[in-house]
Amino acid sequence: MAMKNLDSAYIGFFKGGGFPKFKNKYSKQSFQLPQGVYLKEGKVFIPKLKLVDIDMHREFSGTIKTSTISKSTTNKYYISILVDTHESKPEKKPIKLYTSVGVDLGIKDFAITSDGKKFKNQDFFKSELNRLRIEQRSLARKQKGSNHYNNQKLKVSLIHEHIRNKREDYLHKVSKYLVDNYDTICIEDLGTSNMMKNGKLSRAIQDMGWSKLKSMLEYKCDWYGKKLQVIDRFEPSSKTCNSCGAKNRDLKLSDREWVCKDCGEIHDRDINAAINIKNFGLRNQPSVTQRKSLDYACAVETQKSLALV
Repeated sequence: MAMKNLDSAYIGFFKGGGFPKFKNKYSKQSFQLPQGVYLKEGKVFIPKLKLVDIDMHREFSGTIKTSTISKSTTNKYYISILVDTHESKPEKKPIKLYTSVGVDLGIKDFAITSDGKKFKNQDFFKSELNRLRIEQRSLARKQKGSNHYNNQKLKVSLIHEHIRNKREDYLHKVSKYLVDNYDTICIEDLGTSNMMKNGKLSRAIQDMGWSKLKSMLEYKCDWYGKKLQVIDRFEPSSKTCNSCGAKNRDLKLSDREWVCKDCGEIHDRDINAAINIKNFGLRNQPSVTQRKSLDYACAVETQKSLALV
């Protein structure tokens, strides 16, 4: 598998990708086994290691394919097993107006849906910042390579792992809620790397995990036969009135509510953006536009959203 991965890396390089790099021995380590792994009496058989005790996360049935064994920076070992269940994927459900949702991602609130539901920003990194600062200062005073340095480095890694676990748990809950309650989910293709250049917001943006949420929605929609519509990042979702389509070019980031100068509608910035994201995601779908005009449907939905606020 190592040779196969190296071959794939060089193929990618000759097609215009980056030159292959060696693994960093201080980061997460892993290797793959294409065969020879099986489960027996609550243990897993690994070639050359024989039977190893495991803490099973999830029961599964099917033919075991590739197995990946990894070691985290906190000295924990995991095995991820790829299984062929011999089941076909469910068919994609049709796109309908009332089973679709637009999701606006933000910092004040993590995610806002077009029907008015808001998922709070949990501030995972900020909540552990004081503790992390103390431990990192202690690490900086230690001599590199010493036992005290390695022990302190493990403490810092455990804090980062705790933050990551809390974030991923929250992202799984949000993505599962969206997939369970809607057949079509519309989101923005955010340019996170460009947004990170803002020095005042970079840490908060990095703590959100927007790209991780997008990847979770992609594979969960694929699992359950749902559809994920991704709109262009340059669509004016925040500055457009969802009732009349007028654009508020003077809208600032600090404006959480604004009034449309053309129709007089009062908009919650985030809910208005979520409704527009839904509009942009469904505007080219004939099954939706033939049933009911989006302009009228969004006007009705706006009234409901404002009532919820």
